Amino acid sequence: MSRTYRIGVIGRTGRGDYGHEVDQAFAGVANAQIVAVADDDKVGLAAAAKRLGVDAAYADYRELLDKAKPDIVAIGTRWLDMHHTMAVAAAERGIHAFMEKPLCRSLAEADEIVAACERTHAKLAVAHPTRYSPKLETVRRLIAEGAIGRVLEYRGRGKEDRRGGGEDMWVLGSHVMDMIRALAGHPEWCFASVTQSGRPVTKADVAEGAEGIGPLAGDAVQAMYGMVDGSTAYFASVKNAGGKPSRYALQIYGTAGVLELLEGVLPSLKYLGDPGWSPGRGKAKWQDVSSAGIGQAEPLVGPEFQARHLLAVRDLIRAIEDDTQPLCNVYEARGATEMIAAVFESHRQRRPVALPLENRDNPLVGEW
Repeated sequence: MSRTYRIGVIGRTGRGDYGHEVDQAFAGVANAQIVAVADDDKVGLAAAAKRLGVDAAYADYRELLDKAKPDIVAIGTRWLDMHHTMAVAAAERGIHAFMEKPLCRSLAEADEIVAACERTHAKLAVAHPTRYSPKLETVRRLIAEGAIGRVLEYRGRGKEDRRGGGEDMWVLGSHVMDMIRALAGHPEWCFASVTQSGRPVTKADVAEGAEGIGPLAGDAVQAMYGMVDGSTAYFASVKNAGGKPSRYALQIYGTAGVLELLEGVLPSLKYLGDPGWSPGRGKAKWQDVSSAGIGQAEPLVGPEFQARHLLAVRDLIRAIEDDTQPLCNVYEARGATEMIAAVFESHRQRRPVALPLENRDNPLVGEW
């Protein structure tokens, strides 16, 4: 708390807006002051300046970086088409960044962001709230204590709404991929299938995706990953197949039971102490798990556990002051991006692919 950090906010009204309240991420931080906003939409810029209580408002985000000279910039736009350009521009100026997920559209873009951060020692954190959740540590502890035995599988799904398939994997699957990596590390290989109306996607199916994703295909994806501990991770999404309640979560299956973790700062976490994984057949029932443990009341009730980004931006400031990396740093975010890219690369090659990927471009472009 030795200094006050100047915060710039970048949004794009109508093209990703300000993300999941990323513009408000620093509002509850005592040693941070929002000093400027940029938005290339005139009406949206005026509204954002009023909402954030700032006079410095720019139509060009580069003007904000050069004239307002923030210490940290909050890149809020959900659309991916400008993530790479904005992140590199900030890093090249030595400005730290907190950015809406996913990181960017390809591994080539991710590599350039990493290189820019390394050149100037800029820190970049991505808004994957579960990475900062105290319940993530609870899951690690329960696994280490043997609550579910030896981990066999990680199973994740997207929301499987109208975006189901490739788009769902980019937009929401990035959270799930980050959760898998936070618990099991980076995969060694991926084997995946991408289909459209039940048939394998071909190059003719590739089109520009929504939300600035870039080349995209598939209304269903099925992916399998080999993890370093010998377990297997799965991700799947099928368009318009979502249930109520949603299956959007990560389930961890072990020889002695199951853990289910939803996405968020203090999300639902449940435990099934059943080796058969079936509460209908056995006596075990699903139990709620707090940050304190199975069946325990939740002791964490402060505002930082209600706000989506407060823990994350506090961690970013800690990383800046300690000269370490944020919990969900640029390398972690690149890893989640690689898990997504690997699905399309495996489908393109019709075989398992080793990670890290040799192909750093979007697998859906180029030769098939």
